[in-house]
Amino acid sequence: MSIGKFLRFVKYPAILLLVAVYTLPLMLIQEIALRTGWWSDRIAPRLWHRLTLRLLGIRVHVRGGVMPERPLLIVANHVSWTDILVLGALDGVHFVAKAEVRDWPVMGTFARLQRSVFVERERRRASPGQVREIAARLADGDPMVLFAEGTTGDGNRVLPFKTSLFGAAQAALAALRSERVLVQPVAIAYMRRNGLLLDLRERADIAWIGDMALLPHLKILLAAGTVDVEVCFGEPIPFSAGSDRKTVARRAEKAVRAMLVGALRRREAETESDEGQKPAVF
Repeated sequence: MSIGKFLRFVKYPAILLLVAVYTLPLMLIQEIALRTGWWSDRIAPRLWHRLTLRLLGIRVHVRGGVMPERPLLIVANHVSWTDILVLGALDGVHFVAKAEVRDWPVMGTFARLQRSVFVERERRRASPGQVREIAARLADGDPMVLFAEGTTGDGNRVLPFKTSLFGAAQAALAALRSERVLVQPVAIAYMRRNGLLLDLRERADIAWIGDMALLPHLKILLAAGTVDVEVCFGEPIPFSAGSDRKTVARRAEKAVRAMLVGALRRREAETESDEGQKPAVF
């Protein structure tokens, strides 16, 4: 076996071991935070996401930011399981995740400790209980992230948004007797590998599509080297008592699609003009 092959062979278990080393103490810290309230329960998850991004070689670039006003529902496109790390590392957000995530090794446990809301994506319509749970979290002031496509795409386009869980914004209005809930669109764009622009095929290769298992995709991602991701936060869309959830969903979908296309075109233009990349946030 060549040295290169040997290094690639030992790389995957070494990274998994390193993740385990810091995951166990951070899980304990998070459990204490949830039980006692001595410190914010958002600190340990954010640190875990940032450490894991570094190990995976993912650098994050940000345009805009999470709106400070609450209640806030963040709606984003979905390319890979790494989207959770990318958004979780930026701010104290919580996730609406598919039910299968609950049983994932390591990430599933952390998702539970991060107080994610798990939903059955296969159902044609969201259950009233799921909508009420998300609404209650919004009413408590937790910014909730919804991957509104309901599945992962290839990173080159935005799939139609599912509208049922947008009803949580409506339910939160009733619980809060608030004038509005903000719905903030966010676009996640996987831009570069080892400093070079990804083409359509390469971006789709990095994406996590279909029924691919987690560990095989992890190997693909690690083999890709350093990956740059851009996160674009859009202008929030007010959801008031008279708003229609389908209309708001379509507006958010249109905004996310425009930001994704804009990010991909902008990076191509920067390469042609030799402007280079903006510094990574981390």
